[in-house]
Amino acid sequence: MISPAGTSLSSLGQRLRVLLGTERVVGDLQCYFGIGLPPGTVPFTGSRFEHLAGGGDRPEIADRITAEDLVAVQTLSVTVPAPVTLDILEGRLGTRLSGLLQAIPRDIDMVDADAVVVADGSPADRAWSLLCEQHGINWVIAGKVLARKRPRLLPVYDRVVRCAVGRPPSFWLALHAALREDDAALHHQLLELRQAAGLPETVSALRVCDVAVWMNHRAVGHACP
Repeated sequence: MISPAGTSLSSLGQRLRVLLGTERVVGDLQCYFGIGLPPGTVPFTGSRFEHLAGGGDRPEIADRITAEDLVAVQTLSVTVPAPVTLDILEGRLGTRLSGLLQAIPRDIDMVDADAVVVADGSPADRAWSLLCEQHGINWVIAGKVLARKRPRLLPVYDRVVRCAVGRPPSFWLALHAALREDDAALHHQLLELRQAAGLPETVSALRVCDVAVWMNHRAVGHACP
């Protein structure tokens, strides 16, 4: 696919533009976040992921994982195992993760960050690896924990989204590149969708992308392992 500017789009960028350009996207976002729903209709629990208890990236707790963060992760239908939860809240794992979080930018969108911030070996990648490789946390759960702490920088990426958009060697780097190509057209598209759905600006562009893709693929029938 060639962009209006005449540049080739990445495969992930192409796929996301197709998914985000469907007629159902705005309605899906409103349904998920409970915008304009009839009285008594309950929005998805994940609509509280970023905002529960004021958010995981507010300054006073941005560099440590709290019990509220772990509850927020549960709104996305996953649970951190109890032994790991205790180690995060009271043990050495929490201390090590806090050290890594201090090195991960908080007030920046993925599109504006340098690629090195989400590259292999970065503090964000090391935090993810620490949870997955040394503590046996599922890769989906580890990603959701980090997305709670840095919602503007690190995306939610689960099996449904992976089924919809594929499996690049590094999803973070592939998404970073897709957001920046063609003068950040994809990022601006996400902001326009957020506005069209009536969502607050505190819902990150990454979260708009995740929810839109997840709702679409869930509707058509997620069948990938």
